[in-house]
Amino acid sequence: MENQVVFCVLEATCEEAIAALAGTMTGDTSDAGAASSRLLESVRVIQAHGRALLPVVRHFTTVYHHFDLDPQTPANGYRTLVKVVRSCVLYIIQKTRYVVANCDGAFFRAEHNARELEAYCRALCQLRALMHLGQRLLGENGLEQLYSTQDQGLSRSFVQEYMSLHKACFYGRCLGFQFSPALRPFFQTVIISMVSFGENWKKQQSGIGRAALAILTSGKYVVDPELRGAEFERMTQNLDMQFWKAFWNLTESELISGLASIASRMVQVNLTLTIPPITLRMPLASDPRLCVAVHPPVAHWGPDFVKMRLISDTLRLGQDSEELLTYTGAEGSTGPTSSPLGLLRQREPPSPWLIIHFHGGGFVAQTSKSHETYLKSWSRDLAVPVLSVDYSLAPEAPYPRALEECFYAYCWALQNCHLLGSTAERVCLAGDSAGGNLCITVSMRAMSNGVRVPDGIMAAYPATLLTLDVSPSRLLTLIDPMLPLGVLCKCINAYAGGESQTVESNEELVTLGAFGRDTALLLTDLSQGASSWFQSLLDPVSLSLFSNRSPESTREAGNVAGNAGTNSGLVDYPEGFVPLRSEQLSEVQTPSAPILKNPYVSPLLAPSNLLMGLPPLHIVVRDMSGRGYHLYT
Repeated sequence: MENQVVFCVLEATCEEAIAALAGTMTGDTSDAGAASSRLLESVRVIQAHGRALLPVVRHFTTVYHHFDLDPQTPANGYRTLVKVVRSCVLYIIQKTRYVVANCDGAFFRAEHNARELEAYCRALCQLRALMHLGQRLLGENGLEQLYSTQDQGLSRSFVQEYMSLHKACFYGRCLGFQFSPALRPFFQTVIISMVSFGENWKKQQSGIGRAALAILTSGKYVVDPELRGAEFERMTQNLDMQFWKAFWNLTESELISGLASIASRMVQVNLTLTIPPITLRMPLASDPRLCVAVHPPVAHWGPDFVKMRLISDTLRLGQDSEELLTYTGAEGSTGPTSSPLGLLRQREPPSPWLIIHFHGGGFVAQTSKSHETYLKSWSRDLAVPVLSVDYSLAPEAPYPRALEECFYAYCWALQNCHLLGSTAERVCLAGDSAGGNLCITVSMRAMSNGVRVPDGIMAAYPATLLTLDVSPSRLLTLIDPMLPLGVLCKCINAYAGGESQTVESNEELVTLGAFGRDTALLLTDLSQGASSWFQSLLDPVSLSLFSNRSPESTREAGNVAGNAGTNSGLVDYPEGFVPLRSEQLSEVQTPSAPILKNPYVSPLLAPSNLLMGLPPLHIVVRDMSGRGYHLYT
């Protein structure tokens, strides 16, 4: 359905609902009559929002194709803004039609439906504010680029507006409306787990005690979406990095990781390796007869060991060698040290391929341990060893420590591929989020040092621009259930060296949250699509084969469309429109460290000649409809 038609249907449906509701509430002073009055008011406000949004959406649809990567890739932040508004409007149409058809019935739940429409009325109001901000951004930048790098005043204005805008409506009844219905239960589980754990975060309890309290308190957030949304907004604005590290490290706990190991496929090789800090002599890519020295990581505390995990579905030559076993760590290693009945296991020949993986986690959380499930699947499906690097995490280890460790691990793997069960004829880097950033920057560093560049990169939703320059995707952080702007800024500040608080080690963290498994669960589904691309990259010959809140506050929120008020923000909105404001201002420490403009931190800012020298790069994104993943080269 075209956007013009969607808004015409919204207008007609609102007219029908106004007529139907006006007929049911004549002289009714009961609670049901009051709820019907609120329903009527919400529909009128929604109608006003729809009329105001239609020309804005029409304008975006005429220009957003200019920002597509190419005609075959119709995707950019402006398109997503329009799609989110459309998703909200379509749900409102569905709910309003239900109200029209059932409002005079004996079993019609007027209070429930009033709360539903009021929630979406608030959401539509805030989306209208986002669309206005998007218009201003488009006016400032024209059709040249998606993000603003020159007008720092615009970026500061956006952050100030974000701090004051009401955001709880997007985490209550409207949670995940922009995604496929199949994904919404997952987001509800994440948010409920997070707010339950956050409520007990400051209590003097052990990790298990916090988990037990979180289970006991989670019920109220299930039955009261408005309370859930308000608590989530409070948490994302005020809790520190220590909380987020603890929450995201859920899958590092022994209980969860043990359950995941039971559920995942068994592999013959799963070794944790600890590599000593020794200078490597790497052959130059341009002339293998010459060598360049690659020094071990030294940033912040000097040379130290680099940790990584080797996963292989089958035992290959070199993987049980005495030389490799000298690098193995005692804890968490399940390697080929023995065989049932004393029999020697069959060793497969080395694979010509090798995948080197850098995990995600916002540069501040997680290890290879929480990504094992899909790494095992990759190793099985592709018949290839996978080496995942456990780089040091911020804020204890800010930039450039992680990059140094990942580059060192990459060079070590090239030099010692015979120990990993590979001849490394073709090497691919893979990573998600922060790991995707490291894949790109490691490749750039390899080019700068004259070392062999990997044969390809698979980066899932990589962080390529860590500056807070305003862009459509930054606007969308207002409604992001996974990484709101306030939390994103904490991660960026930590990586840039702006966070200095001490955080508990992973081994001491036992949490209840479910957020930490997002990456692993999401990327488990990714394995099928990624596997086919890996196959084409690692084995070009086989490509052809592979292809055959309360009612009072709600009423107050519902009246914002038609009444002019005092605009407490820094943005001039259209006359008569004032977006909803948060009851408590968030404290966003805007990332402003000069290091963020370093191309090795924000690779999108790298010189064109450096970017052109990158190997084939496939960027993986998730379709909001939930239909699958898309790979863009």
